[in-house]
Amino acid sequence: MRFVDEFRDPEAAKNLVRAIDQTAERLGRKLRFMEICGGHTHTIYRHGLEQLLPESVEFVHGPGCPVCVIPMGRVDDAVWLAYRPGVIFTTFGDMMRVPGTQGSLLQAQAQGADVRFVYSPLDALKIARENPDREVVFFAVGFETTAPSTALTLIQANQSQLQNFSVFSNHVLIRPPLQAILDTAGLQLDGFIGPGHVATVVGSDHFNFIPAEHGLPIVVTGFEPLDILQAVDMLLNQYRDGRCQLENQYSRVVRPEGNTAALQLLEEVFTPRETFEWRGLGYIPHSGYQLSAGYAHFDAERRFELPGQRVTDHPACQCGLVLTGQLKPWECRVFGRGCTPERPIGTCMVSPEGACAAYYNFGRLHREAASIGLR
Repeated sequence: MRFVDEFRDPEAAKNLVRAIDQTAERLGRKLRFMEICGGHTHTIYRHGLEQLLPESVEFVHGPGCPVCVIPMGRVDDAVWLAYRPGVIFTTFGDMMRVPGTQGSLLQAQAQGADVRFVYSPLDALKIARENPDREVVFFAVGFETTAPSTALTLIQANQSQLQNFSVFSNHVLIRPPLQAILDTAGLQLDGFIGPGHVATVVGSDHFNFIPAEHGLPIVVTGFEPLDILQAVDMLLNQYRDGRCQLENQYSRVVRPEGNTAALQLLEEVFTPRETFEWRGLGYIPHSGYQLSAGYAHFDAERRFELPGQRVTDHPACQCGLVLTGQLKPWECRVFGRGCTPERPIGTCMVSPEGACAAYYNFGRLHREAASIGLR
């Protein structure tokens, strides 16, 4: 395949759905597969894939939305930084609307704070060079997928001896939260749809611990509809054949060893924290990145005395249960009523990769699946 429309071909989708139906019927049992990445969740809802599968196959939403997993206390720290005199606070667009107890960065901007959204950390570095009399802080968010770009930016800042640039690091690692979910008592999972974007950096072999230590299959997967349908077919075939393996459906992009150049950047610039707080999962050891000793002078947490308080989520918000696969978005008590993309209460309703936002925007497709001839 060479073009994106080939990964959305209706005839190919029909063939995969028929194969899935046949294998699921032969297995005769219910299987729950967690899609780890929020990009997969977005594709599943946008294209109505959940409604194309037999009732015995269920998607469970995981903690792979980088915006969604940031706890409210870290958002409060970001807002606090944005209000500091002389600070230009830079961030990706998704983080602008994430609510904290003191409002969002978008609200801080409306009240006079100099908050600017950027497309990359290199944009923030450019702003720092253009404003030598201001402190420029970059709100670094994301898994191992986006962390290399932050690392490269810090290397450039270090080489140019830039004095007015710092990073508020909220980069996180993918393995620790998966381990925490797998250790959760009573959570029934039968396999994983592995995060293709993270795997391009860390490699598909990074996820071998899931079948090796927990006896569950995982298929590292791309982000088009046919990718996900093929991943489900591969997982079902493993159960049919009595196998439990790591498989790489996304081999056109992902290598077993990952991107060695990117991994070297991460090793140079970052080091794992002792612990990091996750929304819905609490504190998980060695699950977040902080700047290494050689780059500590760019660490906003050292340059500024952040409040650093732990803040409990809004009592009505059940985002944490959604992120850990214990609740479907529409089962949340405030979904679509008190919590909408325009006025979110929790992070899952903010990012396009959040399960709540994806279902809110595309959930109508379950009523239209038959109309496109796939079911």
